[in-house]
Amino acid sequence: MKSQTYVILAIILLILVAIFAVVNVDPVEVNYIFWSGESPLVLVILFSVLMGGVITAGVGAKKIIQLQREVKSLRKQNEKQQAPTETKQVSGDTEVSKDEKSQDESVKTKNTL
Repeated sequence: MKSQTYVILAIILLILVAIFAVVNVDPVEVNYIFWSGESPLVLVILFSVLMGGVITAGVGAKKIIQLQREVKSLRKQNEKQQAPTETKQVSGDTEVSKDEKSQDESVKTKNTL
């Protein structure tokens, strides 16, 4: 539902910008860094909106990549913490973790009561 709302708002904004740009078709002088030139105002408006969208998408993509890396590292860290940290050699080749040993002892105590 949220994504549909964003799409509808984006379409409405796009229509408003297009109408505003088409109404303003007069040629204007644009001063660039090293030169100046004359362009229709409609092109200046549309180019400005396009560049704003590209910059916003670039910054958003960078943030998404950072968050994905953070999630990946946190998942690895979580997996390391969930793995048994201490194991003891009981008899032969069988290994029992500290948690399993404490569970076995608690079951034995309940059975003796």
